[in-house]
Amino acid sequence: MAATPRGTTTPVPQDVRPRLTVLSGPSGVGKSTVVAHMRNEHPDVWLSVSATTRKPRPGEQDGVHYFFVTDEEMDKMIANGELLEWAEFAGNRYGTPRGAVMERLEAGKPVLLEIDLQGARLVRESMPQAQLVFLAPPSWDELVRRLTGRGTESPEVIERRLQAAKVELAAEPEFDVTLVNTSVDAVARELLTLMGTV
Repeated sequence: MAATPRGTTTPVPQDVRPRLTVLSGPSGVGKSTVVAHMRNEHPDVWLSVSATTRKPRPGEQDGVHYFFVTDEEMDKMIANGELLEWAEFAGNRYGTPRGAVMERLEAGKPVLLEIDLQGARLVRESMPQAQLVFLAPPSWDELVRRLTGRGTESPEVIERRLQAAKVELAAEPEFDVTLVNTSVDAVARELLTLMGTV
């Protein structure tokens, strides 16, 4: 089943310099899975690695999945203006290091950010030319199934994520394009096209 764009999808002119593409959507919708699939097929796609104060999950590597930092280190990054955006979610802070993103954009390379709703809004404020892509679940029931099936979080954290997901789903109209995650492969192809890399 193909990805189903909702709303207006504007064709990406191939002669335009690559820009920042932001992928967001509710927790559990499959953002990381889509990005991993896309980068497996197209390793040249550059994904900004976020910094976070949360503890690593099993299998996560520092500098690959996230830069795992202390609260004190995050405080310094925020104070020094080293983050393009940052937000607090489920008791932890997440932020996008500014330097590496700007270097890639200035070199004319497409940049992909995979961040939450708060972060996407902050990027839109600081970089209005950024392209915001919303990844939506096929249904609410499917999103609940994915969130509760992880088995990595406590019931309290899952409940917070479900409440946050309702807020995030309501923000869909703020985004430029919506892709419905019915097929990881199809969504990854759509995202590559939107980024102007294929």
